[in-house]
Order: sequence, then C-alpha cells, then structure tokens
Amino acid sequence: METIINLLRKSGAMLEGHFLLSSGRHSDRYFQCARLLQYPDKAAAALGPVAERIREDLASGKLALDAVAGPAMGGIIVAYELGRLLGLPAFFTERDDSGAMSLRRGFEVRPGQRILIAEDVVTTGKSSGECATVLEALGAKVTALACVVDRQSADAGDLPWPVYPAVKVNAGNWDAGNCELCKKGLPAVKPGSRKI
Repeated sequence: METIINLLRKSGAMLEGHFLLSSGRHSDRYFQCARLLQYPDKAAAALGPVAERIREDLASGKLALDAVAGPAMGGIIVAYELGRLLGLPAFFTERDDSGAMSLRRGFEVRPGQRILIAEDVVTTGKSSGECATVLEALGAKVTALACVVDRQSADAGDLPWPVYPAVKVNAGNWDAGNCELCKKGLPAVKPGSRKI
C-alpha cells in the first residue's frame, strides 16, 4: 500500500510555498485534502488504517463510539468515509449565516451519544473544538478525533481527546508575526475556505 505522503503528493493535495492557514498561522506547506478525497479509492486507502486502529481500540474497550461528525467543509468526506468503514452514522456541523458552527439539516444527537470528530487537517484543532462545543451543548460526548493530516506544531496545546491521524507531518507552522517566510519577504497565499 502507498504511504499517505505519496497519496497526498500524487493527488496534488500537498502544496509547498507560503500559506496563510485557516487558523491564521503561516506555513511552508498546505494540505488540500479535497484533492485526495475526490478519489474514493484513495480516501479508503488513506483512512482504512485509521479505521483499523479505531476498531482495535473499540474492541479493547479503550474507546466507545456511536457516530462520526465532521466540521464542514474539510470534515464532511472524512466523516462519511470513516462512518462507512466503521459502520456508524456520519453527519456534519457547518457555519450558519453568522459564521457560528451549528448542527443543521435535520441532524440530531442524543444525550450521551459518543462522537468521533473527523477532520481533513488538524493544525490548531480550532474547527474540531467548535464542532465539539456544538455537539456537547446538545448533550453528546466527544471521545476522539481522527484526521487525514495531523500537522500540529510541537508547541501546540494538547487536544482533549485521543487523535487518530492517517499521517503526522512536520511542517512550518508560525504565528503571523513570527513567520520565517514573511521575514524573507515572500508573499503568502490563502487557499483555505474559512474567513479570518
């Protein structure tokens, strides 16, 4: 099986340059996982090992899940594919007209329902945290986070859940005022969808 990095490269999902991330941070790499996830076979190849690790932890009692939820946009396909692989319902949260994350389209959660949050890329965990806040306000319990690419920096705060990444990547990840590429005068581009 191909490595996840090879899948990202071959599908054009791993870009190099100077990028303004949705988190507001700057980086020398950008992961446009939609380029990978557009291919169902590549999505299954990338997320199959993640689902297997989750299944092992479910079987051992280390983890419990009832459903998968992904924050829109990047988490929608990841949530669907992990739901399919794990035999669980999958849905998504999305931003309302005010920009706040919300649960819409008739999706519902039950009190005590155990949720796996699914993301394409995790840098700071901001979207995952917003998704978790919505779900927990409705009585659900977030028990884990899964993603295609975990690009958290070493100085990032710990997320409150176990993380199941397809791949952990070390990439430049700077505050805007401390960006090595800005210091070199290189212009940044913002390919993501979130307005900052």
